[in-house]
Amino acid sequence: MTMVETDPSPAPARRPWVRRRKDLGDHVARTIANLQARLLSDASQPEAVSALARLRRGIGRAPGFDFTLERYLQVPEHLLGYRPADDAEAADTEHAVHDAVTLYALHQQSRRERMHVNGRGLGLAMAELVRKSNGPEGVRRRFAALGTATTYQESIYHLRSLTTMLREHQVPVDYGLLADDLYTLRQPGGRTQIQSIWGRESFRSQPSTDTDAPEEEPS
Repeated sequence: MTMVETDPSPAPARRPWVRRRKDLGDHVARTIANLQARLLSDASQPEAVSALARLRRGIGRAPGFDFTLERYLQVPEHLLGYRPADDAEAADTEHAVHDAVTLYALHQQSRRERMHVNGRGLGLAMAELVRKSNGPEGVRRRFAALGTATTYQESIYHLRSLTTMLREHQVPVDYGLLADDLYTLRQPGGRTQIQSIWGRESFRSQPSTDTDAPEEEPS
């Protein structure tokens, strides 16, 4: 009997890494999407351009540093999780919103491309940055430093440096997802959880194309 060789069945395609935003992330994403639409519109939007510059100056500062930016940094009361005599949870939420929005302001500086894009987790963005950078080992070292940061302030320091690199190579991030991550980062045990998520997301990311890039939500 003649044996007929057959090709093995193709391996199933690996599912892309997909993360969903929480309510806080959705709020930040809407805020930034509206600002981004005004910044990139054909009509002149001086207030939006001015706000972006002032937001950049807020990186690393405490929430509430500039009351004129309330439109972009205020957190709706239902997201504060405020408990009488203990506003730690509210402070965590305010820090997450403040830091995500001010980092976006740095990322969007002098760019006409959308630097906030839905579904683009930080780990995915880092994987793309490694592929695009002329110095991938430098990117990996900085990402590794973020992954071993021991304090929230240290994490923001490394994120600021990485955001500058993302801007230079036009690699977008979902800043709603980042706000959710920053909130978790401030919780007990959250640092290890989020650092692990960023690492796994980077390892499992596939090269992106223009055709499969997530679309921006309407403002």
